[in-house]
Amino acid sequence: MKLVYRFSLKILVFLLVIHTSAFAQTKAKPAAAPSKLARPKLVVGIVVDQMRYDYLYRYYDKYKEGGLKRLMNEGFNCRNNHYHYALTVTAAGHSAVYTGSMPGINGIIGNEWYDKATGQTVYCTDDNTVATVGSSNVTVGKMSPRNLLVSTVTDQLRIATNFRSKTIGVAIKDRASILPAGHAASGAYWFDSKTGNFVTSTYYMESLPAWVTAYNDKKMPAEYMRRGWNLGAPMEQYTQSTKDDVAWEGTLSGAAKPVFPHELIGTASDAFGVMTTSPWGNTMTKEMAIAAIKGENLGKGTDTDFLAVSFSSPDRIGHMFGPNSIEQEDNYVKLDAEFADLLNFLDSWSGKGSYTVFLTADHGAMDVPAFWQDHKLPAGLMSATELTRVAVKALNDTYGEAKYISAIENYQLYFDKAILKEKKINVADAFQVVREALLPMDGVADVINLKDMGRAPLNTYQLELYKNNVNAKRSGDLQIVVQPGWFAATYKTGTDHGTPYNYDTHVPFLLYGWGVNKGETLRRTTIADIAPTISALLHILPPSGNVGNPVEEALKK
Repeated sequence: MKLVYRFSLKILVFLLVIHTSAFAQTKAKPAAAPSKLARPKLVVGIVVDQMRYDYLYRYYDKYKEGGLKRLMNEGFNCRNNHYHYALTVTAAGHSAVYTGSMPGINGIIGNEWYDKATGQTVYCTDDNTVATVGSSNVTVGKMSPRNLLVSTVTDQLRIATNFRSKTIGVAIKDRASILPAGHAASGAYWFDSKTGNFVTSTYYMESLPAWVTAYNDKKMPAEYMRRGWNLGAPMEQYTQSTKDDVAWEGTLSGAAKPVFPHELIGTASDAFGVMTTSPWGNTMTKEMAIAAIKGENLGKGTDTDFLAVSFSSPDRIGHMFGPNSIEQEDNYVKLDAEFADLLNFLDSWSGKGSYTVFLTADHGAMDVPAFWQDHKLPAGLMSATELTRVAVKALNDTYGEAKYISAIENYQLYFDKAILKEKKINVADAFQVVREALLPMDGVADVINLKDMGRAPLNTYQLELYKNNVNAKRSGDLQIVVQPGWFAATYKTGTDHGTPYNYDTHVPFLLYGWGVNKGETLRRTTIADIAPTISALLHILPPSGNVGNPVEEALKK
């Protein structure tokens, strides 16, 4: 009897366990998948023209908590981020950032290049099929992204959302607005320094939106010109700079010396250009960026929107005064305050944590060679005119008088192939003549044949960077490789860029906001990694010419 009772009790317990388990499984249904793909409301891409990586730390103690420090300390910092090609200039940089590509693929090999078919120099965003919108200056708006041969991350976002997402580009420079905004942009706007208006082209629209007209009507450039450029702190606090008046600084239009306070005096043909060589250019760019967000209602729709904004004034200040100037220190401290204002606005507009920001630069800059020489460092200036003269003379002395060189752009020489063919001269022989003539010149490290790079005597690191620059239809025949610390110029003040050296290639890459981890990496990343990182964040296809990889550790899983 006890045995039967125990057996019955075991069966009852077993049945209760089965019933309880089944009931628990019925109750514990998995959470329903979100009905909408999670994405940030708004992406803001910031490119600072001529921002070397070290500027993040050189002026760190002078930055506000809400600007660059906020991006660095609350976001993700790729501290070893470099350009992956040799000729580091504005148009190529902006194109690489937004395409994840390289000049050899995207076609933007420089700000200008020589068109062998037409025999004309081509500006990167030239487009004679379109017209200016928003200004009486008929040439300023003959621009579009048609010379860019691949898609951008902004294009891919538009495609992924069936063109519901809005993508807008804003900058002082046309190329810094047009190329990031992409082919399918909702709009791109740049500054006309003759009239003081922001303009666009008929590539995008037939008339300016009301919000752009409203900003133009404020006449802020005229107001900023009136205020001039004054230091934001007492002179003695600018401890990261040389003194205010040194021989290697340029002077603004109408000025006798490069000293504070700077009057901003326009010319008859360029009334407001001088204003963009001051921190007021950054202020105006920030104001236009905020006006674009409000005017286009960015981040308020059903899909992610994208604002590409570039701050061009640091480049113009660097070219004029150099990286070690009080002018550049004052500029970056004030630019940081503009970033703080922009981030605070985004907090109030979209909500903190609901938008994503990235910040990088289109290139760095060399210190002014005269500054290095003053401190016994190896550097110098080459004469672009003398380089050309020596190359031409060598060819004429060897083969007889003729115009063998059609153009020199981006340290590249373009041979006139018709003349070479007529005189039965092959490129390899002409190359050797030019190389032997140029190699003895100060500042020339080497000359390489871009048509036979497999036999170039360069180290493997530099060879890859130069290969990444070569586009078969747009690049020249020969490449002059400059020595570290050198560049070719027609002036003796200010700085330049456009080389494969660390001061030109090493630039910031900061990520902040929605979907971004807090942290940093010293793993080497490249500019080509930016577009695929943003693409991964947005769950969209990377651009068509992409060669980079997402920075996985920066993104939340």
